Amino acid sequence: MKVVILEDEALVAKDLQKTLFEIDTAIDIVAILQSLAQAIKWFKNNQTPDLVFLDIQLSDGVSLDLFKSVPLTCPIIFTTAYSEYAIRAFKLNSIDYLLKPIEKSELLQALDKFKKWKIHHIDLQSVLKELTEVEIQKKYKERFLVQFKNALVPLSVREIACFQKNELIFIHTFEGKKFVCDADTMDELEELLNPAEFYRANRQFLIHLDNIHILKATHKGLTVLLKSPAQQEVEISREKVTQFKNWLAPTP
Repeated sequence: MKVVILEDEALVAKDLQKTLFEIDTAIDIVAILQSLAQAIKWFKNNQTPDLVFLDIQLSDGVSLDLFKSVPLTCPIIFTTAYSEYAIRAFKLNSIDYLLKPIEKSELLQALDKFKKWKIHHIDLQSVLKELTEVEIQKKYKERFLVQFKNALVPLSVREIACFQKNELIFIHTFEGKKFVCDADTMDELEELLNPAEFYRANRQFLIHLDNIHILKATHKGLTVLLKSPAQQEVEISREKVTQFKNWLAPTP
């Protein structure tokens, strides 16, 4: 089985390679690629492998853009540090994904799915086409209804600085107002909001791009100081730092 790994975190790629060898010594890692540009060049000049492990967010872009430049038809196992709507769509269409840090048991299940895909000759291109159509049609929530005194008032997403989970889910606005959100979970909110504008920093916070004031490096990763609530600090884990910086200042 010839395998290519596209992953911009060297330690993550090394751990994945080590776990794959533990599962099956016959696996041949033909390339470990670290960027979208490097991947495009490699796939244009090399034979298509049997399987590709593809990180979603790379330092120079989104790996899905690879398919615009290369007619890649082999099965893909996507890897990511977070869950998004598109990733769930891949899973529903029998293409698996692995959540970082990657567990050996999940990797075993993913490889088992790959073997089934190979037996039944799954048409990956049709799945990718369907995913693209779903993403194009995707519309994100534009406003919420919030309780104000004895009435409900509409609140535009443009006014929202962040969502904070603290037993209930609260909405903080750029003007410093605070409302209770009627969403049941942060996962639900993450699906409703445009990922280009809102980032799931951790279990407690979904923050708007324009709400970020200062970043401070720490031994755990990053501390983000928000504009609203004033002086609120939000932790970004070390595993998500590269992804967060790319979201904050994406490469053209």
